[in-house]
Amino acid sequence: MTQSVLTSNIGAAQRRTVIVLVITQIIGTVGVGVAPSIGVLLAGEVTDNEAWAGLARTASTLGAALLGLPLGTLAARRGRRVALSTGWWVAAIGAAILVVAAQWNLAVPLFIGLLFIGSGSAVSLQSRFAATDLAEPRHKARSLALIVWVGTLGSVLGPNLGAPGQLIGAATGLTVFASAFLIAAVCLALAGTIVFLVLRPDPLLLQADLTHGTAEAKPRGRRGGIRRIFAEIRVNRPARTAVIAILTAQVVMVSIMTMTPVHMVHQGGSVNLVGITISLHILGMYALAPVVGWVTDRYGHRCAIWTGISIFLLSLVIGGVWPDDTGWIIASLILLGIGWSFVNVAGSALFAATVSGEVRAASQGGVDALSNLCGATAAFAAGPLLALSSFSTLSIIAIACLLPLAFFIARTPKGIGGTGGPGGKPPGVDASSAVSRNPSMRK
Repeated sequence: MTQSVLTSNIGAAQRRTVIVLVITQIIGTVGVGVAPSIGVLLAGEVTDNEAWAGLARTASTLGAALLGLPLGTLAARRGRRVALSTGWWVAAIGAAILVVAAQWNLAVPLFIGLLFIGSGSAVSLQSRFAATDLAEPRHKARSLALIVWVGTLGSVLGPNLGAPGQLIGAATGLTVFASAFLIAAVCLALAGTIVFLVLRPDPLLLQADLTHGTAEAKPRGRRGGIRRIFAEIRVNRPARTAVIAILTAQVVMVSIMTMTPVHMVHQGGSVNLVGITISLHILGMYALAPVVGWVTDRYGHRCAIWTGISIFLLSLVIGGVWPDDTGWIIASLILLGIGWSFVNVAGSALFAATVSGEVRAASQGGVDALSNLCGATAAFAAGPLLALSSFSTLSIIAIACLLPLAFFIARTPKGIGGTGGPGGKPPGVDASSAVSRNPSMRK
């Protein structure tokens, strides 16, 4: 097969992959979006306890963390199609359990269901990596950013399933919350079915075929255990820097975003104003993702991450200096979302470009799991910190969290990871091979 025909076939497979991922991301994230909103409200109703309502969000986040690595390992063994469909179906089971919990006010099924529905968050995150499997090096960040961007629709629509839930409830006798989770279960099951039936050829297995030769000659089922993942990150400096970027973005964003509503209410802000502020923050997180992807591909991962650090810093300085001014707090939250977008998208693209093929899928799942765990920990720790100090102090601590990332980015050599431009590597050439050949890129 000539190089031009091979390139054409890979391009067609990549276009099909992106289309399938976009469709399932939109449908699936609608189902996932009910957890942080309707799930929290349901927990407050079932338990009649505000503390339990707060734990509901942690349950879904914990589910995403616990299932991230197993789903990544499954992808390494069986491919993206099996892993992504399984993850969506597990989330659908969780939503179905929540239908029962909502209808009969059952506390134990409530938290089991929220734990399972966290699988949808894990799959949504891994879908962005699936979009990079066959992407040309100069387009990896844009492909990843597109999947991040379309997830905005689910984040917006999911919390509003209560309205159609009322219509279903009137026809079926289900409560509004039970009806909302029924819609979520259908969306999640549909997303899994579409991936399982349509995601062919499997992008990860096809990429492995291109790297290792024919399917028969390729060593399938590489497990990429936890020790191998950590060994890879320990010696692969760009991948290690990417992990630090992803984790830092999550910790800084979650710690401030989680406490901002509490701070605003303490300052006399209305619930509606808090809702608008968080909506604008989410818009900042996702709306510019395609632009961030283009910047990353055009100017490199280091430039994009430095841009994100600068925007993070501006956001935190505003929050620290003017914590009692509602207008500045809203501006700070919007910038916080934009900073997260730059650092997270660029860090994820750098990780996808530089981690070696032997542990790629499993390590991607592991990084997502660790990111969710760090986010949950940051959210948990931010509450006592705010209670014991102030919003300004919380902002200063968040600034300190940016320092290790700045240090590692400053030490990362330029040009790592196929940073784009017309001279990018051809499809099927793994940027991680450049890392393995160049000792200066390793520890």
